[in-house]
Amino acid sequence: MPNGQSREAGHGPRVAALIGPLGAGKTTLFEALMAATGAPLRRPGETRVRQTTTESRLAHASYLGDSWSLLDCPGSVEFAFETAAALAVSDIAVVVAEPVPARAPALRPIFRQLEDEGIPFLVFLNRIDTLAAPLEECLAALQAEATRPLVLRQVPIRESDPRQGTDIVTGYVDLASERAYRYRPGEVSELIRVPSQTAAAERETLLETLADHDDTLLEKVLEGIPPNPGEVYDRLHKDIAAGAIAGVLLGSAERGHGVTRLWKALRHDTPEPAETATARLAIEPGGPPLLQVFKTSYAGHAGKLSYARVWRGGVRDGASFEQGRIGGILRFPGPEAQKVPEAVAGDLVALGRLDQVSTGTTLGGEALPFPEPPPPVYALAIATSDRKDEVKLSGALARLLDEDPSLRLTHEPETGETVLAGQGEIHLNAALERLARGSGLKVTTAKPLVHFRETIRKPVHQHARLKRQTGGHGQFADVKLDIVPRSPGEGFRFIDRIVGGAVPRQYIPAVAEAAEEATKKGPFGFPVVDVGVTLVDGGFHSVDSSDMAFKTATRIGMSEGLAKADPILLEPIDKVIVSAPSLHTANVQRVLSGRRGRILGYHEKEGWPGWDETEALVPEAELHDLIIELRSQTMGLGTFVRSFDHLAEAHARLVERVQREAAAHGH
Repeated sequence: MPNGQSREAGHGPRVAALIGPLGAGKTTLFEALMAATGAPLRRPGETRVRQTTTESRLAHASYLGDSWSLLDCPGSVEFAFETAAALAVSDIAVVVAEPVPARAPALRPIFRQLEDEGIPFLVFLNRIDTLAAPLEECLAALQAEATRPLVLRQVPIRESDPRQGTDIVTGYVDLASERAYRYRPGEVSELIRVPSQTAAAERETLLETLADHDDTLLEKVLEGIPPNPGEVYDRLHKDIAAGAIAGVLLGSAERGHGVTRLWKALRHDTPEPAETATARLAIEPGGPPLLQVFKTSYAGHAGKLSYARVWRGGVRDGASFEQGRIGGILRFPGPEAQKVPEAVAGDLVALGRLDQVSTGTTLGGEALPFPEPPPPVYALAIATSDRKDEVKLSGALARLLDEDPSLRLTHEPETGETVLAGQGEIHLNAALERLARGSGLKVTTAKPLVHFRETIRKPVHQHARLKRQTGGHGQFADVKLDIVPRSPGEGFRFIDRIVGGAVPRQYIPAVAEAAEEATKKGPFGFPVVDVGVTLVDGGFHSVDSSDMAFKTATRIGMSEGLAKADPILLEPIDKVIVSAPSLHTANVQRVLSGRRGRILGYHEKEGWPGWDETEALVPEAELHDLIIELRSQTMGLGTFVRSFDHLAEAHARLVERVQREAAAHGH
């Protein structure tokens, strides 16, 4: 078995997703992998513009006769749903990490997602030429964040660099094949003699880990019989595909180091599409074509594109499904999209004109599992500067949400605002930039208004009379109301205590309706809660009284009565649960306390050793940019969920501020 390639060539089309923390070098590795296949992503002479990846990018390549779809996924936690969607249709993930132990905690959410979903993965320790800490220290830091055993596949070769006066990494020893390679910038690594300091201990660790799942290999290890490379490679493939281990490889994407070896590891260890479909998704091998859409985009003149994995069968251009008819199949083998007549099982392609199909949709069968978008943690109120653009904005927002299901749009009837919510400031800014590019619309943004409420502290008796004479029939109504506070959460209640026909029965429903309507806007301009209104007396005119007259009189009485009843402003208080590494728990508590939060306690996050969940009660008015401060205080790892808990009386300074803001907006 030369080079340990014991598996036969001619695999089905497979999908690998490159994931990892922001700044780890995923996009550089993505482009280096493509360049190694002779399928560069840029036109000749085009230079790369470095920018943060905000959406998955698909490219197709062929390596040693095998067909591949590569996905470059965003690293920012604000685009985690985009990555989760890509992983749902991938056979394997490559976790790109840096050889810096202090940055390992950023990998915990990534490892946990892969392990929970049963997705095989490799770890590519990027920028190995900058390795400063001992490799075993780096591996231990990574292992502390993963439950799946991380198995070192390579160890670095260090040589003295007289120019820097230190040792530098110049190559590696492959532990499976027991071969050594020297890095050559821009070229395939050079095969060299294994240095005298062969990595015997690391190879023994590799073999012992693999022997845990192979009795034959265990016997050889116990008897000191060296297994041949083929046995080692076969065991690696089985254990990685089964999710029993994850292999760790070394390299430098920017210098092209380790890229070829990564390709060979992917080729050897990635499950076949049918393996993924059967083992992970329980898809029966026989049957009609089955596809799953994992991403949606609107591509100018090309219209709507639905990116889909073909899990079973083949599909031709023009094929019809219950949700629509395919109008074009696209692949991406280079800088330009390429139209193809068909896609086979395992392919990842873009499908045209499926206008009624959304992200996550399964075509040709029952719905396959697909990740749910995380709850939003940041929101902006948006509006057009020109009211004539509102219809255009509505259509553009619908397309935006179709492209990104992790965005949430709400129309607040109470405030009249349109609120766009998502995973953070960067996420929403990227969405609004895409909105501007796609529609030519520019929107204004503002902090969403807080859902304040009002109530009263003392009962009042209010008399209101309407008497108007305008020619012909006039308007007359007389009401006497008792307005009283109720206990928190009891809501509004109307009681009729009219006796002797002081107010005729037919007008009492109008009084009740007007009294409740009057609570929609109290003295501070917000809805009034937990009040009771009793109609105790009144008067009428046989000709001039009407439903409208009694409604008007009641509204006058309620407005005057609520203002006299010692009104108070109530602010909503949310229960907030913050999740972050325990190293940052003190920072989290300081952030919450600084936002008028009351800490309820903290505990270890279940199933996440080394992480805490901190619970607190925090005013809604303090939550707008909480996620920004939390991430700045937790290496970008902190996040939270929130839910309404109760209403509490607002302090005097907040009341003054709210009144100033209302006056400024003409409310």
